[in-house]
Amino acid sequence: MIHLSVAVGRFVEALFYAVLRVAGVITGVVLLVALAGLVLFLLARWMIGRGRRKGAGR
Repeated sequence: MIHLSVAVGRFVEALFYAVLRVAGVITGVVLLVALAGLVLFLLARWMIGRGRRKGAGR
């Protein structure tokens, strides 16, 4: 009976770490997508602002 308890404990531990690993990967992907979106947003703002200044001088 003790062996079964150890096996169940190891299974639960492995399941717990698998869930944490998947959650960590998802969190990393979400952070990378958010960072890429921020960079693209700032780049677009900079390019639009640069275009307005260039057009205002004509």
